[in-house]
Amino acid sequence: MHNAYEDLAIHLSTLGMGLPYREELLGILREHLTPEEAEVLVLLPTRVAPFRPVSVDEIADQAGIPRQKLAGMFESLAERGMLFSGKTEEGGKGYALQQVGFGFPQTFFWKGEDTPHARHMANIIPRYFGREVTAEAWGASQTKPYRYIPPHDAMDHDTMQAVLPFNSMEKVLQQAKTFAVAHCPCRMMMVLRDRPCEHPLENCLKFDELAEYLIERGLGRAITREEAFQIVKESAEAGLVHFVDNAVGDIKHNCNCCGCACWNVGSIRRRKIPRDVLMATYFMRDTDEKICSGCGDCVKICPVAALTVEDGTAAVDEEWCIGCGVCVPRCSTGAAKLKLRADKVDHMPPADFEKLHQRILMEKGLDRPDPMPVPRPGGGG
Repeated sequence: MHNAYEDLAIHLSTLGMGLPYREELLGILREHLTPEEAEVLVLLPTRVAPFRPVSVDEIADQAGIPRQKLAGMFESLAERGMLFSGKTEEGGKGYALQQVGFGFPQTFFWKGEDTPHARHMANIIPRYFGREVTAEAWGASQTKPYRYIPPHDAMDHDTMQAVLPFNSMEKVLQQAKTFAVAHCPCRMMMVLRDRPCEHPLENCLKFDELAEYLIERGLGRAITREEAFQIVKESAEAGLVHFVDNAVGDIKHNCNCCGCACWNVGSIRRRKIPRDVLMATYFMRDTDEKICSGCGDCVKICPVAALTVEDGTAAVDEEWCIGCGVCVPRCSTGAAKLKLRADKVDHMPPADFEKLHQRILMEKGLDRPDPMPVPRPGGGG
């Protein structure tokens, strides 16, 4: 029997950053969409990078729905955070599916609202995004969509020269044109579940078309480049980990993560999912044993618990270290350093956001324009 929600769930699983099919996902779709809306969303393309909208005119003929009605449906879905909206390549208004980690489930929490619905979603989302779904969503491609960037004062001059420009938050902010800030979805979920941590909430930065979307839909607020620099500085001082899109340029967002709540840093800290399944890590912590005092300050600040003091010297677990550099500014003797991972010396991120996601689509076998049959799993998770 035809089921619009199951059809949509299968369709969403074929996105480049696809939503793995589970019964819990079906429940979320049923709560937020009418059957007619679910049927229409299946007409939107999946084999595209996030934030690549198509016009209503491109969909209207397929939908068999009057253009004005279809435009109203899309606008309503975008207003409720269920669709991304922005400018098409031709400059007109368009819409795109929310991809995992790029709008879903973030739109439920970016506003920072404490409402009955937000609290409900804060309990529902973790039932879907368990260990298996998280590993499946981010582990299906060799190229990872995100990477960590060390704080400005975590690398020496020679290393900075070797890896710039793509591993500098200063460069990321200089390249962006439009800026927005939203609440951290991970920490907001913990707040809404009455399990807050001590870290600041409003420091999730968005750039350019993603920033424009958040501002237009009231999911975040517009800020200046100078304010963005200040948020990055304060996040680093709070011991938070910078992560961005795994591209050299055209970066759309910067999250500032903690080991308490974050879906990636927290999962690694709790040893739930191997580091390299989730994230691109280009650096590794190193210790100058000659000057290390064994004080343990770096052990206390490490967001993934990858450091210990052994025989009076800080030792790193290179299987779990994420090379975030948070420990380096905390080292009073200068013994803590960052080094390029030996297996990453000759690996550069893709040139820009579009090329990054083209590569991910290719690695997942989703770069062909013709639809591929997607088996319907048995649910669970």
